[in-house]
Amino acid sequence: LSESGVPQLVQPMIWDYAADLDVEGKVRLIEKYRRCGFSKVWFASAFKGATGVNQSLTLIGHHLKNHLQWLKVASNSPDDVLEGIALTGWQRYDHFSVLCELLPVAIPSLAVCLQALENGGYSEKTKENVEQLLGMSNLETETFMR
Repeated sequence: LSESGVPQLVQPMIWDYAADLDVEGKVRLIEKYRRCGFSKVWFASAFKGATGVNQSLTLIGHHLKNHLQWLKVASNSPDDVLEGIALTGWQRYDHFSVLCELLPVAIPSLAVCLQALENGGYSEKTKENVEQLLGMSNLETETFMR
């Protein structure tokens, strides 16, 4: 791969939407990419739409945990390797599937995930900031929003 010149033309994106993604495994994968000549990698997470083909509502806690795991991967990787993170928001699993988790129900999840990434973690202060930004009185992350 390094001899092909491809690492000078593209940057790989590592996709994983799991709440319990394997941090050590991702760090090892980044090391493999570096040995092949890739100087930068991207991460791909999801703030909605990656938990079930028929999912109607977004479980914020699942996506928050995924982003917190990605932060761990970033902190355990070389400082200069991460180019960015793409927060995906899947609307359907394929073109023949019904729509899932429409954007309006997922906006709180997007706000939580963005704030977690911006602040390098999630705290009560971060939660209060999201509530204030969205005009909400009680943001729930471990149950479905009412």
